[in-house]
Amino acid sequence: MDVGVFIPIGNNGWLISEAAPQYKPSFALNKAIVQKAEAHGLDFALSMIKLHGFGGKTEFWDYNLESFTLMSGLAAVTERIRLFASTAVLTLPPALVARMATTIDSIAPGRFGVNIVSGWQKAEYSQMGLWPGDDYFGYRYDYSTEYVRVMKELWETGHSDFQGEHFRMEGCMMKPAPSGPIPIVAAGQSGRGMDFAARYADYNFVLGTGLNTPTACAPTCARLIEAAAKTGRDVGSYVLMMVIADETDAAAEDRWMAYRQGADVQALAWMLDQSNQDKNASADSTATWMNLPEGAVNFNMGTLVGSYAKVARLLEEAATVPGVKGIMLTFDDFLAGLDAFGTRIQPLMACRRDRREMAA
Repeated sequence: MDVGVFIPIGNNGWLISEAAPQYKPSFALNKAIVQKAEAHGLDFALSMIKLHGFGGKTEFWDYNLESFTLMSGLAAVTERIRLFASTAVLTLPPALVARMATTIDSIAPGRFGVNIVSGWQKAEYSQMGLWPGDDYFGYRYDYSTEYVRVMKELWETGHSDFQGEHFRMEGCMMKPAPSGPIPIVAAGQSGRGMDFAARYADYNFVLGTGLNTPTACAPTCARLIEAAAKTGRDVGSYVLMMVIADETDAAAEDRWMAYRQGADVQALAWMLDQSNQDKNASADSTATWMNLPEGAVNFNMGTLVGSYAKVARLLEEAATVPGVKGIMLTFDDFLAGLDAFGTRIQPLMACRRDRREMAA
């Protein structure tokens, strides 16, 4: 099973709480995190793209780096770990992103991929005059489909005359070609999002849910298996989970409770307002899941809280879910959390034996 890290390109990571560690993003911080992940044998690192924060007392995600330029820098200071940058498809033309990806592939041959972000937070784009109107919520995956088709044509042939509803290429050229296929990842949770991933992605990020329920992702993974069966493609689930681990269950649980009690209610209210802009969002959509009332302080991602041994056991359970090819981890404290994973948790996981040996 692959394990990766969702690096903190935005301030405070993935805890919308006044009680959580408070920090700003920087290249130095993310370099330290990714190099530590590589040293511990993790397989990949992914950076999101976020263009407008949630505000509140913590100014949550008001500070953000840019994904492609960050990953370009990280490509130059790593040797093995795979790197994924995110493109917000409304902001950059696909032909330019194809060339950017090829450039980073020349820095880190065979180690770079692209995460497709169709967009759910309207304010990110309206602030720049790029929001095409609320009808976009209904056709965003059609838009992303054309986007990816253009990129794949350019990577594979160096040329595109693609003629679609949203993109029209006229003798578009892109040389040199990348060293090999550029993997595409997505994060669709709705039926339409799953169909997009099954047709065009290599991996789909799935939201784990609940506290210490590592197999709760099984129904979502099963929907991806069903969607991929219709396309005949091999598309794996990468499950997003947060780890809060300590010497004892009680110590880890105390930290988790403090984070929940310190929730930044103003920032959470902003997130809820933005997610409600899509009046037709399904119950399975990313925006809907992130705002469920029982735990939105961490976007309702699956959260593993406990001793190092307990977290190792729970991650082993997650690896047994059909369709799961990997887990992407977040931590309350990334540097300490990665060391704890590498030295205290991973050694207890049979499904990571080969990675431990490689790191050693």
